[in-house]
Amino acid sequence: MEGEEGAMAPGFRFYPTEEELISFYLKHKIQGNARLLQHIDRVIPQLHVYDFYPWDLPQYAGECCQGEPEQWFFFIPRQAKEARGGRPCRQTSSGYWKATGSPSIIYSWNNRAIGIKRTMVFYNGRAPSGTKTKWKMNEYKAFQEGISSSPNPRPELMEELSLCRVYVKSNCLRAFDRRPPGVAIN
Repeated sequence: MEGEEGAMAPGFRFYPTEEELISFYLKHKIQGNARLLQHIDRVIPQLHVYDFYPWDLPQYAGECCQGEPEQWFFFIPRQAKEARGGRPCRQTSSGYWKATGSPSIIYSWNNRAIGIKRTMVFYNGRAPSGTKTKWKMNEYKAFQEGISSSPNPRPELMEELSLCRVYVKSNCLRAFDRRPPGVAIN
């Protein structure tokens, strides 16, 4: 598509794995890698997603996800309340994001823990009597990379920023972290 700034070739989709989201996009954004920041900011914008209705978020997506019908990505800055040790406020003017299940650990290709993922569902109304919608969000946080003297070091989270994948739940089986058949997931 000649002449169009940021236009994608037909068939191209921005479909990163969870490992790529954490190891490349989130870590480079937090570390302020100047060489990559301009590219990263065009692909995944920073937005206070809790200030918006989920159905309004696609219009704020990065250039690789403009017009994407399935998923959108955003960096979420840490809230002041959360920085002081409180819980993040996940309420919007018409509803709230409710965490479901326990956070799960995300591993790299070499089975090293690199971050965590928390899944949330959007509810219309106010808790506890809200109505569940089909809008979902996966929030990713990266682990610090460091050397610890203890035999079983507990990973520390990089809290400054998180990365979220917002999508509408479909009735088909979807695996965001697609791997070739026969590859074991440990």
